Amino acid sequence: MEESKARKLLVDTGIKLLERGLVARTWGNISCRLDSDNIVITPSGLDYKKTKEEDIVKMNLATGKWQGIRKPSGEKRIHLLAYQVFPDVNFVIHTHQTYASALGLAGFEDLDITEEENEILGGIMLADYGLPGTKKLTKAVKAVLKDGAKVVLMKNHGVLICGSNQEETMRKVILLEDICKRNVKGVFEVTQEARANEGEKLLSRVKEKFPYAALVQTPAVIACANRKIPIYAQLDDMAQMIGWKIPVVSDNEVTHALEKVNAVFVPGFGALVRAESEDDMKALELLVDKAAVCRIHTTALNVEAKIGFIDAALMKLVYKMKYSKQK
Repeated sequence: MEESKARKLLVDTGIKLLERGLVARTWGNISCRLDSDNIVITPSGLDYKKTKEEDIVKMNLATGKWQGIRKPSGEKRIHLLAYQVFPDVNFVIHTHQTYASALGLAGFEDLDITEEENEILGGIMLADYGLPGTKKLTKAVKAVLKDGAKVVLMKNHGVLICGSNQEETMRKVILLEDICKRNVKGVFEVTQEARANEGEKLLSRVKEKFPYAALVQTPAVIACANRKIPIYAQLDDMAQMIGWKIPVVSDNEVTHALEKVNAVFVPGFGALVRAESEDDMKALELLVDKAAVCRIHTTALNVEAKIGFIDAALMKLVYKMKYSKQK
């Protein structure tokens, strides 16, 4: 593909993923094959809304050497692998989409999927956990790709989707989320409605100290809040941006609690999040809902999928010192 066209395609695809809520902030990454020797890939730690064509990085498939004004995505190795394993793959998207991420936490031996859907996806398999950007994750993904799967659910992390072109790959991304949504286990019905009017008053009180604050009241979030059970990080992105734990506090403790953490559950209300910017606030809203969906799913299957405290703390530190500044 012509390089200028490929660069524009990556920029446009990032915006489409944002609009569908399949990524947020700087999560995930996208790449495109140029020819038999080279690909282009999104840069490391740059907001999709701010990514320009000149920010896209060119990489050599064989050597991994890159050219550009920015560094390539930290997940560049798994992209290179996809192109090396599959000669017919010309476009790769790595997302952190909610329901596919949830399914990746507990496996999917009894997945409700038709033969036609599986054929469209090109096969779907689960890869073992490894910290983002590490050789351990690369090795786990390589094993699954070599088994022939063109859709890889990376445990505790996200999804890698391979396609022949951008249109096919995006179709796979959307189809995968539909499949995973109908396969998620657990009860998401809200038995106790959120206190809407009181919630607005609570949010107004919090905003006096934290201007970029939001009240999250999705069914999964309300259900988790009303169960009064804290959520521990099961996904890398929660560990990075929120930390190891989302605690449960009373409505009288919210403002004080948000001085120490950036997300809390409040029984009867849902969740409160606070951030330093509008974009980060929106990302936190998505993260809290995803964390709640994952918690309900793994609880229903009696699966313990939380990330270790040390790994979570390491990712939080790297995020704070590197990616939050790059963004």
